[in-house]
Amino acid sequence: MTWVSAITAGQAAAASAGVSAVTSIAAARQASATGKYNQAVQNRNALVSEQEAQRLEQQNEFDLARFDQQFVQLQGQTKTAIYKSGVELSGSGLRIMRYNAEQAEIEKDILTYNSKVAQSQKMEEANFARMSGQVARMEARSAAIGYYAQAGQSLMSMGSGFSGTTQGQFGSTANNSTFSNYS
Repeated sequence: MTWVSAITAGQAAAASAGVSAVTSIAAARQASATGKYNQAVQNRNALVSEQEAQRLEQQNEFDLARFDQQFVQLQGQTKTAIYKSGVELSGSGLRIMRYNAEQAEIEKDILTYNSKVAQSQKMEEANFARMSGQVARMEARSAAIGYYAQAGQSLMSMGSGFSGTTQGQFGSTANNSTFSNYS
């Protein structure tokens, strides 16, 4: 192998290491961007779940108000039926009204409970989405660090590619005092 071909091989190795380093850096940047994007998507999913929880709360308020209206209407119909039958609003008629009121409170409690459970589920979905986004971001950071490490290794191998070739066409020149006198 001639001295010129040794330099060309060294240059080729350095160029290859340089391309590898540039590719690794580009991959690290892409991994980082992907992680940020995935985290943003999960944060958006969390926001949607939180908005859904708020909508469920508003729906519960609406349902309770509508239930109260229907209950007032039912109580009115019950009073009318009691009066039409010729009975005074006492005794069994009053017990029916009280029973209806108790059942209405139980029904409202069930509506509220179901709404709170659904809201809690949506908030849990939001929390899980945020955690998933953080995990995606951390995984991307880890991948990016790996790519940066590859780039560093490529650059280090590029630097060591020239220092190891001290033998040319005439043999080693590192400890040759005769050769160094002519240089």
